[in-house]
Amino acid sequence: MPDNKPYNSLSDHLKEKLGSKTVKLSVNAGFTCPNRDGKISTGGCIFCSGSGSGDFAPSAELSIAEQLRLSREKLSGKWPNAKYIAYFQAFTNTYAPIDELRKKYYEALNCEGISGIAIATRPDCIDDEILELLKEINSKTYLWVEFGLQTSDEDTAILINRGYKNEVYLSTMEKMKTAGIETVTHIILGLPYEDRQTMLNSVDFAVSAGTDGIKLQLLHIIRGTKLEALYNQKPFHIMSRDEYTDTVIECIEHLPPNVVIHRLTGDGNRNELIEPKWSMDKRGVLNEIHRKMKITNSFQGKLLK
Repeated sequence: MPDNKPYNSLSDHLKEKLGSKTVKLSVNAGFTCPNRDGKISTGGCIFCSGSGSGDFAPSAELSIAEQLRLSREKLSGKWPNAKYIAYFQAFTNTYAPIDELRKKYYEALNCEGISGIAIATRPDCIDDEILELLKEINSKTYLWVEFGLQTSDEDTAILINRGYKNEVYLSTMEKMKTAGIETVTHIILGLPYEDRQTMLNSVDFAVSAGTDGIKLQLLHIIRGTKLEALYNQKPFHIMSRDEYTDTVIECIEHLPPNVVIHRLTGDGNRNELIEPKWSMDKRGVLNEIHRKMKITNSFQGKLLK
């Protein structure tokens, strides 16, 4: 592979799709979430920080155009010829009136250097009107839509207060596939009381639903979340670095070669991270995954029958 990685990385995928180095620019569009505003729940998912997974996104007080301009300026020295994806990251980015969604998506797409758009959302926040808007955008530019499945275990889904059943994810994925819209599925590794087989089941579940891409995210216990309270009251196992890297590799080996791997671990806010502390060395974790895969001659799809 071009990056000498034994898996189908997002960087390779975007180079092939758009013809050059492509960088995601996080956008905070000022949305909320039905799992926070009372439509489903007021607590949110128990692991979610106050920024709704947008810890590194700019302030929503800035316009989308201004957010993207500032982000481009920061990165232009490192990648002067890069193309950019506007990544609507914080909270639920299809959870707003259709006119507001249209305005904000097109504001991003009309910005200099933007070659596509990525939208992070929930599968229970895609109605027919929103689907038509996504189809329209997909016909004009490169689009992918991300869904926070996190786990296929229904008991864990209740524990983490995900707020929807697996059947909702499956139904929405079918609609997206029919519409020809690229999808990415988030899965968290290390959720309370899950073992490795449960995590692998979630990967297999997303693949069987037809996901085009996958994000593997280590569970972070963030200060002030309900997850922290659960951990203090009823401690659960925290994955070691070895356990995590071995689990990631097994997940990769379960993935068909065509599935794009968008993430193998994630960043946590250093000032708010409770556990696991070792995860702050993101580069070291990725290097360890690559080292182990080389030693064991591991590659994406190795365990597929």
